[in-house]
Amino acid sequence: MNSKSNSKSMTVSTVDLVYIALCTALIAVCSWIQIPLTVPITLQTFAVFAVVGLLGTKRGTLSVLVYILLGAVGVPVFAGFSGGIGVLLGNTGGYIIGFIFSAIVTGWILDHLGKSIPVMAIAMIVGLAVCYIFGTAWFMFVYMRTSGTVGLVSVLSWCVIPFILPDAIKIALAIVVSKSVGPYVRD
Repeated sequence: MNSKSNSKSMTVSTVDLVYIALCTALIAVCSWIQIPLTVPITLQTFAVFAVVGLLGTKRGTLSVLVYILLGAVGVPVFAGFSGGIGVLLGNTGGYIIGFIFSAIVTGWILDHLGKSIPVMAIAMIVGLAVCYIFGTAWFMFVYMRTSGTVGLVSVLSWCVIPFILPDAIKIALAIVVSKSVGPYVRD
């Protein structure tokens, strides 16, 4: 590999930065759109999957990472216009951090298997499962340290089962957006 192609793969262009910033803003706006429940149903997962579907692994994951870093330093980008490291260290912070792993896994599958509708659906479902696993383990760890013992079935009934159908709808919408807007996104 020559040095020109190697340096190109290691750089982020101005266009990349604009896409990353716009998609970070999209994730933030989608986090503010919510149906208030014990754990609010937001459009964050839709945005994460749409961003990865549109931008790919590198730029999509960077958008998610910037979103989380903005929230960590106190910018109110999380659900309910919240922000701060306390949100990430709280019971449900693992689901937000899990978005990073969702983006990586989803993007990796799309990079290696293509962007057909069935592949996108499988990639996003696997990415969602990764987020559920990470977030649920985090929730159990934090909850048991602060509130006492809790069983896996209880946590799944609070934090996963009520969100399966809404998340399936969000995945379908993310696929529609990725397929319809994707051809206009510059590589």
